Amino acid sequence: MELRDAVICEAVRTPVGKRNGMLRGWHPADLLGYVLERLVDRSGVDPERVDDVIGGNVTQCAEQGCNVTRNGWVSGGLPWTVPATTVDRQCGSSQQAMHFAAQGVMCGSYDLVIACGVESMTRVPMSMNAWGGESPFGPGFLDAIDGRLKVQFEVAQEIARRWDITREEMDAFALASHERAVAASDAGAFEREIVPIELRDDEQKPTGEWVARDEGPRTDTSAERLASLPSAVDWDPELAPDITAGNSSQMSDGAAAMLIASRETAAELGLPVRARFSHFAVAAEDAVWMLTAPNPCTRKLLARSHMKVGDFDAIEVNEAFASVALAWAREFAPEPERLNPRGGAIALGHPLGASGVKLMTTMLHYLEDTGGRFGFQVMCEGGGQANATVIERL
Repeated sequence: MELRDAVICEAVRTPVGKRNGMLRGWHPADLLGYVLERLVDRSGVDPERVDDVIGGNVTQCAEQGCNVTRNGWVSGGLPWTVPATTVDRQCGSSQQAMHFAAQGVMCGSYDLVIACGVESMTRVPMSMNAWGGESPFGPGFLDAIDGRLKVQFEVAQEIARRWDITREEMDAFALASHERAVAASDAGAFEREIVPIELRDDEQKPTGEWVARDEGPRTDTSAERLASLPSAVDWDPELAPDITAGNSSQMSDGAAAMLIASRETAAELGLPVRARFSHFAVAAEDAVWMLTAPNPCTRKLLARSHMKVGDFDAIEVNEAFASVALAWAREFAPEPERLNPRGGAIALGHPLGASGVKLMTTMLHYLEDTGGRFGFQVMCEGGGQANATVIERL
């Protein structure tokens, strides 16, 4: 069977809120439902035509439990006859959702499908599904890793050590993330991709106040201010002396959604054909030092696609920590202006389960705004995995 093109027809996201910030009053299922409803409205597609909705979410418990993607679809007032499922590849969950959606279109299982993601790190704190009760790490797993569970701050410090990345380099990278994000926001670069949202109070009732700007980017930071920050590991600073809140991603709330179709279905429905999915890769490495897989995942994708880093007009390496993105840059030496050109998670936030689609939405709009052709995205993931994706603007 000949594979079909899987094309992006529409992509939107909410503005991203800080933890305990502007989106704290939104239940995550409602937040996802809102962005799904806006995606359908903006595209003009009949939602009954959607074959499936595949969503990413990391902390799948409490308000994000019981298939939050299905709950979000129903919350958005969308047809109950459309199925939905939720996947977990940690921080790459919604990037994986895009892979599953696009691959389903390519092989003929879907004609029209939505990939999406949501995370409320305010209402469902990170690792809440590992607190209390039984541990998700059984004796076999702990034996396999010799009991060496690591906190991510410690892992980020180890990456800095292995790749000889200094505190000064990480802080400079963080400062650039804020400067680029602020410049992009001030220039209106995010306006097409962000759907304005009405804030809700702590009782989840509408307040009448609408926002359309990310909450995280700072205009008041500086190299000196970043250098003054203490270790993020306040209970044992020596565990990660160079890893601070300033050079780490922000804990955030947000949602994003993308409409993917076969080229034939897009033509039939009069949908815009904005980009096509060109290449995919997934990879895994060390389950203890869990954030190093973007590098082997990139090597895998480049080998399969016969592409080079210089072929990409835009590159998104998720800024889980500055050391992760800098370790990637150490090996692949991209042109600095092509790497996270509108800032990254250090400035704009990292709503875990939404970040894959969120980053791709930003990259798509950047390619359109600049006339670029190819975009590359890679994401480190808990457990020592990574997803990599290439899109081609059409």
